[in-house]
Formats: sequence, structure tokens, C-alpha cells
Amino acid sequence: MDERVLLITGASSGIGEATARLAATAGMRLVLMARREDRLTALAEELGADQVLTAGADVRSWDDQQRVVEAAIAKFGRIDAVFANAGVGGQPGGFRQADPDYWRELILTNVYGVALTLRASLAALQSSQGHVILTGSIAGRRTLAGSMYSVTKWAVSAMGYNLREELRGTGIRVTLLEPGTVDTPFFDDPRPQGLRPEDVARSVLYVLEQPATVDVHELMIMPTPPVK
Repeated sequence: MDERVLLITGASSGIGEATARLAATAGMRLVLMARREDRLTALAEELGADQVLTAGADVRSWDDQQRVVEAAIAKFGRIDAVFANAGVGGQPGGFRQADPDYWRELILTNVYGVALTLRASLAALQSSQGHVILTGSIAGRRTLAGSMYSVTKWAVSAMGYNLREELRGTGIRVTLLEPGTVDTPFFDDPRPQGLRPEDVARSVLYVLEQPATVDVHELMIMPTPPVK
């Protein structure tokens, strides 16, 4: 893992932050992207600024996404893996009462933003025969009543399947990561029975540590049911 370059979106908290910490201990160089640049700066100082590039950027912006990839190539010369992790959670109300303006933010971040990350980084990944990891969700495998968030994660699942077919024969591997509930700031209320961000981060590193002969297509991770 030493010297490999990993780009993480949504890296300022939760799963993205936990993955950055674990990847740094494995010797990876990091490109950390999120809107909260102050949190990224603090994280980079903790992990070692010489091995980390931070980028305050919005995944919904094509210009921002291009700028981050160009900066990564300029600093490190390559990108070996991209963890398209940035996303926002849903709101109550269903299709009858939810705020349509929030739907727009949800779709632009969770679907369009992921697609832009791929579009911006795939040329670099083809050069390195690298790896794409997408943060999907168990919500992208099960029907949740009235959940536009679930709809966006079904879209991410579809993106993973479509991307894998497009990239067949290029050497780029695509992994769809599908965690269950994770206890992160993503939710307004604590989820003590959920997975921890570090649990998902270990799954990311597991995928990246596989030899070139192993292609992990999907990895579903669920919290252990509580003991009755």
C-alpha cells in the first residue's frame, strides 16, 4: 500500500475521515476532498501534511472536481484509487410531503456528484490501472417507503454495475460498498446499534489490499444484530 495515492470525497467526517486515517497508517498518500476545508486542514496536519493534499470542493461542481484531480496529479503524479464517498442523507415526508428543493440537493450530491467524480478521475485511473470504490448502501438494495435517499442509492448501485461493464478490459476494478446503518454525523440522532465509521473504513482497506488477480465486485456490511 506504500506510496499509492487514494482520493476520498466526503473526507471531512464519518466514513471518509475514518478511511483517511486508516489509509494513512497503511502508508498511502491521500487526496482529501470535502466542502469543509478547515476540517480537512486539521486532519492533514494530524496525518502528515507532506503525504496529504486537501481540497475544499463541492462534488456537485464539475470545475471543482477537475481542479482536484489536476492538483492531485501535479502533487503526486498519479491516482491509484478513488473512493467516491460524499453524500447527504434523506428527510422525512415521502413523495407526498417532502421538500422538493431538498430532493434536488440529494440527487445532485448523491448521484450527479458521484458521476462527476468518476468522469474527472477515470483517465488517471486508467493510466494506473487503478480502483474505484463507490459508497452505496443497503438502502440501494431494499425498498424503503417514500425514501428519495433510497432512490439515489439504487442509482449508485446501477452506476457501479454500468461502470464495471464500461471499464471491462481496462484493468480498472470497481467495487460497490453497501453498508447498513452507520453511526455517523450523517444522521441527526445517534445510531448506537449501527456500524462505526471505522468498520466501513476497514472494508475499504480490505478491498484495496487485494492482489491484482482479485476483483471484489460488491461488499455488503451490516451491523451485528443485538443480543436478545
